[in-house]
Amino acid sequence: MNESIAEKVAHDLLAIGAVALKPNDPFTWASGLKSPIYTDNRMTISYPSVRRNIYTGICAIIREHFPEVEVIAGTATAGIPHAAWVAQMLDLPMIYVRSKPKDHGQGNQIEGDLKAGQKVVLIDDLISTGGSVLKAVDAVKAADADVIGVCAVFTYQLDAATKNFGDYGLDYYAVTDYSTLIATAETENLITSSDIDSLKKWREDPAAW
Repeated sequence: MNESIAEKVAHDLLAIGAVALKPNDPFTWASGLKSPIYTDNRMTISYPSVRRNIYTGICAIIREHFPEVEVIAGTATAGIPHAAWVAQMLDLPMIYVRSKPKDHGQGNQIEGDLKAGQKVVLIDDLISTGGSVLKAVDAVKAADADVIGVCAVFTYQLDAATKNFGDYGLDYYAVTDYSTLIATAETENLITSSDIDSLKKWREDPAAW
C-alpha cells in the first residue's frame, strides 16, 4: 500500500474522531474485550476528502493485487458506501451482502446481480478478527461465486485475523493499519511514550492486556 495514502488516512481517522485512543481508560468491545482503541469508520462517509482518500486507496490495492476482479461487494452496512464509490471508480458491478438472509420477501442475503463464477472482492470498513467479513465470504461462495480477496479501510493487525484469513486461503489488505495509526498519533503528539508501550502490548496479546 502506498505509504503516503496510509499515513494520510490514519491522520484523517484521528482528525475526525473516527478512531479514539484511550489506553488509560479502555473501551469494552461487544465481545467483552478491553481495548485502548475504538474505531467507528462510519463517520468517514460525512467527509468528502476523507472518503475520497479511502476509496482511492482501496482502488489502488485492487488494481495491484486483484486486477481480475469482476464484482465489488460491500458488507452490510458499513462496507456498502465504500464499495459503491470503489465500484463507480473502477466501473464495475456492485453487490452487497447482508449479515444474514432477510426474514421476508425472497429471503435474499446478497443484493444485486451476482452470477455464478464471477470473481468478487469484498469491502468492509474494519478488520479485527475477520469473523464478520468471512461470513460474507461464505455467503458469496454459497452463491457459487469466487471471492478473490478482501479490502478494508482499517485493520487492527491482530494475529487472529491473520490466522482466520489464512484458514480461508484468502488475502486481505487495508488502506491503513494499527501500526501506521499509532506512528501517526505519536508524530502528531496525540499520545505519550507510555501510551505507545501500552498500545503495542495490546496488539501483541489483546486478551491478556
